[in-house]
Amino acid sequence: MKLASLKSGRDGRLIAVSRDGTRFAETRAAATLQAALDDWARIEPALREEAAALERGGGELLDVSRLASPLPRAYEWIDGSAYVNHILLVRKARGAEPPPGLKTDPLIYQGGSGVLLAPTDELRQPDEAWGMDFESEVCVILDDVPQGTSAQQAPAHVKLLLLANDVTYRNLVPPELAKGFGFFQSKPATAFSPLALTPDELGDSWRDGRVNLRLRTLLNGQLVGDPEAGPEMQFSFFELIAHIARTRGFTAGTILGSGTVSNADRARGVSCLAEKRTLEILDGGKAETPFLRPGDRVEIEMLGSNGKSLFGRIDQRVRAG
Repeated sequence: MKLASLKSGRDGRLIAVSRDGTRFAETRAAATLQAALDDWARIEPALREEAAALERGGGELLDVSRLASPLPRAYEWIDGSAYVNHILLVRKARGAEPPPGLKTDPLIYQGGSGVLLAPTDELRQPDEAWGMDFESEVCVILDDVPQGTSAQQAPAHVKLLLLANDVTYRNLVPPELAKGFGFFQSKPATAFSPLALTPDELGDSWRDGRVNLRLRTLLNGQLVGDPEAGPEMQFSFFELIAHIARTRGFTAGTILGSGTVSNADRARGVSCLAEKRTLEILDGGKAETPFLRPGDRVEIEMLGSNGKSLFGRIDQRVRAG
């Protein structure tokens, strides 16, 4: 089942989307995705019936520009950093040592969730000196997760998957972290893919809490990265859920991110400019690639085994101001 939200009020209007991503129908079982998540056990069967009816024909042609983020605002947006290669590279870039327990204790930060960007929203850049960067990620949307949920119990709480562009102002990160209190101004609003998918839409590509497909990122029409999202994810989504739930519970509508997808194999490219710049420094002594500038275009998507886009495409341009 593929779901999305039309732009409408603060929380959008829930729609079912055909499996080929071309048609949609407004849902009767729930008005918003948050309402569906709040009562998922009861509402999911009705949503599946509506999605099945859409596959048989009818509906309207889908215009992605009409879509908000699947959750236009969320109760919580929590992001991990589950790819060791990314952690090592970005820490080298700012002259920081890898954290102790790198491979045994997940890194997590809490982002802003009151304003989430639509897949085609512009990326506002108030100051080019802040060093705007994209970060291509895979995410899950959860139902109610009780405190103490284990990794073995976690699969039951993953209801939907989607993609994210977790934007970062790289040049604001070092002074913020130097305060010893985490990210804040360096993390503006995050954008999400047009579609959110139930795990069964991924078939065998969703296993052991990982999405085993390549995540593609284009910058100004050129492919800059297509790393494998599964094999080098040090902590699965199930392990990340257990980690965040150790000391508190989470409500339905929480979004949990994988962190920037990254592979050690340079042939797979990058999912953020910070990695590319670090590799340039390691190879030649200085970074050659600039951070994002007004007019730049960032596109993020994931293709299924049939070569078709699964989640639709995040497609954003940078605008000054």
